[in-house]
Amino acid sequence: MTRITKSLWVLKKYFFTILFIGWVVFITTLSLFSFEEESIPSIDIPHLDKLVHFTFYFGFTALGCLSFREIGRRNTPLKNVIVKIILYAIVYGIIIEVLQGVATRDREPDLLDVLANSLGALCGSFAVKYIFSGKTPLKWMK
Repeated sequence: MTRITKSLWVLKKYFFTILFIGWVVFITTLSLFSFEEESIPSIDIPHLDKLVHFTFYFGFTALGCLSFREIGRRNTPLKNVIVKIILYAIVYGIIIEVLQGVATRDREPDLLDVLANSLGALCGSFAVKYIFSGKTPLKWMK
């Protein structure tokens, strides 16, 4: 197996795991680094940040479950995986909010962000549950 073939095999085999890790790095970067306000286009939509938080954690949960399945834990019941990933997402969101308060100069922790994160995680879990519910061709266990 050539180097390129092996690399492509790894990318294909661990696609969702790589995507999940990238997503977590993306969330962390956007949550903890400050950006100059002049360098970012500004859109004044009320509560847009809550929608962004919701989306981040929806993705966190969906990709986390798919990653868990991909790394060979299909024998673990879906319900158990969903509960674990939701808990990871909520705890991670709380940690990020606390870090925003103590490790950044211009960001403040916000309880409503934690709520938006948690709702995103719950809705992401509902999406995963639907995908593997039997109403689609995908199955959680082989």
